[in-house]
Amino acid sequence: MNRTKIEWVRNSDGSQGYTINPVKGYCPMACPYCYARRMYDRFKWDKAIRYIPPRFTIADLQTIKKPSRIFWGSTFELFHGCVPNIWLQDTFKIVEQFPQHTHIFLTKQPQNLKKGSFSKNCWVGVSVDGTNNAPLGRMLYTGFDKIQATVKFISFEPLLASPKLDKRDLARDFANIQWLIIGAETGNRQWGHFLKPPLSQVQGWAREIITVADEAGIPVFTKDNLKLPANEMRRDWPKP
Repeated sequence: MNRTKIEWVRNSDGSQGYTINPVKGYCPMACPYCYARRMYDRFKWDKAIRYIPPRFTIADLQTIKKPSRIFWGSTFELFHGCVPNIWLQDTFKIVEQFPQHTHIFLTKQPQNLKKGSFSKNCWVGVSVDGTNNAPLGRMLYTGFDKIQATVKFISFEPLLASPKLDKRDLARDFANIQWLIIGAETGNRQWGHFLKPPLSQVQGWAREIITVADEAGIPVFTKDNLKLPANEMRRDWPKP
């Protein structure tokens, strides 16, 4: 477990929240912009996929003295098909033992969220980068609409293409989305046939999303790496 500088994991008093990774190893999602896989490569870490025994995770959580926000699975897709159900079941049993904290889960595999058991202190999100014309229907509503969570959110990070968001995608009577996060991809890299879009273009897509979110009455959190003008930055939080 570590303190984190991730802006949207900050606690309500502005202090840093935490990340915790009960599953270690080389994430099989293999997102080309994945910082965790780069670190595994750079530092020659053990790439074997493995589960940290619950007693160690519980011991870490017991060191947190005040209610905090905790992001689970910051370096590994917990809802990937390779993760055994028993690992997820153990993870959610741990979450239930610490109801004073806000436990945040984020996935690119919403169809597997049904494997989770989200208690009242959980926020659950789906990550969408907009590439490959991935329809929001596949990314969001393949099971996400059926998930019950205190807060359900979409993270457009890194935003690499326009998601062509429509107000209907955020309709409360559909998936009940309660929060949006928008961020750019950091670094200066090119992979395959994809060239990282210029920041000015990403800012334009971010403004499109913000406009639609405002129409739908959805809070928006924009990350610093978007480098939007100060009067356009948003630091809205969901209202559970």
